[in-house]
Amino acid sequence: MLQVQTLPAWLAGMLWTFRWCFTEPSYRTFTALLAGMVAQPGRRTVCGMLTGAGLSRLWHHSRAHWFFSHARWSTEQVGLVLVGLIVAGLLPGDVPVLVAVDDTLMRRSGRKVAGAAWQHDGARKGPKGSQVSWGTCFVVAGIVVVLPFLDRPVCLPVLARLWRPKGTSKAVLACQMVAAIARRLPGRQVHVVADAHYAGADGAPTRRGLDGRGLPAGVSLTSRLRRNAVLHAIATPIPGRGGRPRRIGARLGAPADLARTGRWQRHTVHRYGRTDPVLITETVCLWYGTYRSRAVRVVLIREPGATAKSRDDLALITTDLHSPATQIVSRYAARWAIEVAFQDARQITGVGEARNRTPTAVARTVPFGLITQSVVVLWYTHHGHTPEVTQDRRTQAPWYRTKTQPAYLDMTVKLRRTLITARFLGAQQRNPTPEETLAVHLAWAEAAA
Repeated sequence: MLQVQTLPAWLAGMLWTFRWCFTEPSYRTFTALLAGMVAQPGRRTVCGMLTGAGLSRLWHHSRAHWFFSHARWSTEQVGLVLVGLIVAGLLPGDVPVLVAVDDTLMRRSGRKVAGAAWQHDGARKGPKGSQVSWGTCFVVAGIVVVLPFLDRPVCLPVLARLWRPKGTSKAVLACQMVAAIARRLPGRQVHVVADAHYAGADGAPTRRGLDGRGLPAGVSLTSRLRRNAVLHAIATPIPGRGGRPRRIGARLGAPADLARTGRWQRHTVHRYGRTDPVLITETVCLWYGTYRSRAVRVVLIREPGATAKSRDDLALITTDLHSPATQIVSRYAARWAIEVAFQDARQITGVGEARNRTPTAVARTVPFGLITQSVVVLWYTHHGHTPEVTQDRRTQAPWYRTKTQPAYLDMTVKLRRTLITARFLGAQQRNPTPEETLAVHLAWAEAAA
């Protein structure tokens, strides 16, 4: 069975950091279910986590369900402790913290699931307008890091909140989570990247978006600019004229108008694991409909060699007025890491497979699964990575001829095998018997399936 006493030393030490977030019984349940979610190769329902931990014959399943539905603990407190672990272990003191924000739908069934409704499902394939599914939507904030053995950024989810139709807007939920992360990291520079939906909203208090009015000082936001955004120049004050100086200048138009009048320059940017030449033009202006009189930068990116018919410039807007334009482009490209994290969460970690229905349980199981996913990556980075991991994967699947870096699946399999070994051998200081060795090898083979 997988409890604190039988967990690998480094994993047990990392989980001990979360001890103050729980009571003593809840902490034991937390560690067991987290390890069971990783060790379980099948469905990661609440009972599946208990089975993966090897405790299904020792604990009644109500103990696991009680942990999510009634126990006294906060997913936000656990997530903020995880923020400290990530920043301390993966980001040096002078590196800004990059936070990616997005929302994702977890498909559910049943009419009595708290927070479930028919909503847009970006992961559903089909023509535009048909991407609708019944489920619960979560707004997620994750820290984007670059691991030493990967050439692409990785997003580690830390906070997630359930969004309810006709409730608090997604932009406001995201703003609250980013503010909590910034308070957890006093003195650190924080940059936020998000898609166009989070660029901002109107000035109504219930729909205030991710702009300077909702984020702490020192936090910038970079997002995609809507095509129909109306931009204006910043007016030049007229000396000697009384009254409040005019702020809004001449109308610049939409991003397409800026593309026709802008001065394009050739740059080299690093994005998506490669270095590409691009054409960039930028303008400091006002988007009064969203940011009111606050100055923002609009950065337009064009691929070299694009013709007039195939040209589709990427328009970015950022509140960061000082970083180089190439850094803004690379920063926004790193936002794709949260989409990869969502895919891994559904297909590998098993986030969203829990079948609970009460409001508290529904609001906790998805953040719990996302935190488990980040813990797996942290464990692998500090303790699990070896060059043989990729080679073993290529040996088992020789068609991966160009595979040189581990994927999240490799990280999960490595930790799963370590947990299985700990489950069979425990803390006993002796050589395993042949029967135990055979059982471990059989379990390893099942874990890699």
